[in-house]
Amino acid sequence: MSQFKDLGISAPILKALEAEGYSTPTPIQAKAIPIVLKGVDLVGLAQTGTGKTAAFALPILTRLAADRKHAGDRACRVLVLAPTRELAAQIGDSFRAYGKYLGLSTAVVFGGASMFKQKQALYRGVDILVATPGRLLDHVSQRTVRLDRVEMLVLDEADHMLDMGFIHDLRKISTLLPKERQSLFFSATMPAPIAELAAQFLYNPEQVAVTPPSTTAERVEQAVIHIDTKKKQDLLHALLKDKTIKRALVFTRTKHGADRVVEKLASAGFEAEAIHGNKSQGQRTRALDAFKKGHARLLVATEIAARGIDVDDVSHVINFDLPNVPEQYVHRIGRTARAGAGGMAISFCAPDERAYLRDIEKLTKQKVPVMETDLSLRTPADDERVQRPKGPSRGGRGGGGGQQQRKHAPKRHHGSETHGKAHAQQGHAHSHARDEGDRRDRKGQEVWSNGPRQPQRGRRQRTTRG
Repeated sequence: MSQFKDLGISAPILKALEAEGYSTPTPIQAKAIPIVLKGVDLVGLAQTGTGKTAAFALPILTRLAADRKHAGDRACRVLVLAPTRELAAQIGDSFRAYGKYLGLSTAVVFGGASMFKQKQALYRGVDILVATPGRLLDHVSQRTVRLDRVEMLVLDEADHMLDMGFIHDLRKISTLLPKERQSLFFSATMPAPIAELAAQFLYNPEQVAVTPPSTTAERVEQAVIHIDTKKKQDLLHALLKDKTIKRALVFTRTKHGADRVVEKLASAGFEAEAIHGNKSQGQRTRALDAFKKGHARLLVATEIAARGIDVDDVSHVINFDLPNVPEQYVHRIGRTARAGAGGMAISFCAPDERAYLRDIEKLTKQKVPVMETDLSLRTPADDERVQRPKGPSRGGRGGGGGQQQRKHAPKRHHGSETHGKAHAQQGHAHSHARDEGDRRDRKGQEVWSNGPRQPQRGRRQRTTRG
């Protein structure tokens, strides 16, 4: 089967695909679509950029069109969960594009946007609801959406969704869903511990793995530059002088790091936008649109942009900081070499990040070639011992390193001790009143005592007049 029409896709969807310029399914689509049409649970594994969204959107739309019915007020027939706002918006756009001749309704809800408009969209019910877990639970708590009529559940980027950051929300959502449903998991990576966790949400699933899990895209040319941390910014400026870098994604590990890189790029005359969790939804949307339309040559991002953001013609991915979870490397470099095009991924590796590089090479089962520059450090030998960075353990999937012992600051002496020593040097005796349990005020009057109360000297005893 080499055409979408051979997979059982309905005619209106085929018309929409033709308008989008699609006629031949990708391997993940060719294998997953017939399984989804059967109505059974599925785990789909494929490299990033191979069309996983269409692999579940096309058969879902076909099934909804064949069995038209109203979901009910504040209800939905299909629930798609995504880890980020950008990915949720992109999935919603895909459903609308593929189903534009079907007349089905689609709503997208995520944080950072107006709850009122989302409530209006959900009031009469929708066929397809795409949501991030947190905002979905907000609507559940306000009773503006009900999940007891969901027929199909989709988790996109399932490994990230089922990671410890989302598992509690997913468990809450799973209790609200009907037991009789179809569940679909799609992702580029599925480590063994996450696969065991996913088994709790799936019933007798079929699995489709187009390529081995955690392998990098074959069309991505990779390179690593060993560099001192303080020289990373200078190295980035030097690389950007190369005009072959037409559109690049620059990844940092922290939000503040992304802002610092953008600020220094602007000072050096390079147009760049930043996208991370501290940005408002409007800022994130504008930055992503500017990058997509070519108004900004560079987009500096944290992991938020590594998950499912489909931007055409990204020529380079630059890892300003190596990720401390190796699976994230696969997602990052998958932002280039999409839709059959080529691309290049360049990683900056400081001495304290070499352990992360080893983890990446172990996961992907291939060595990352070393690129030499004028700013490069000496390339470490293969048998050279790698020191894992200090700090908190990476946790979750990354593994590596236990919790470090907390180092307490040296005990500081109270000022009264210093005063007491000086007092003793002047010939005054040290008072042991505190050791005996007595406390006196500045005038020497007794305030509290462990022992029996004694008459205070210098005061007349009160007597009872007869």
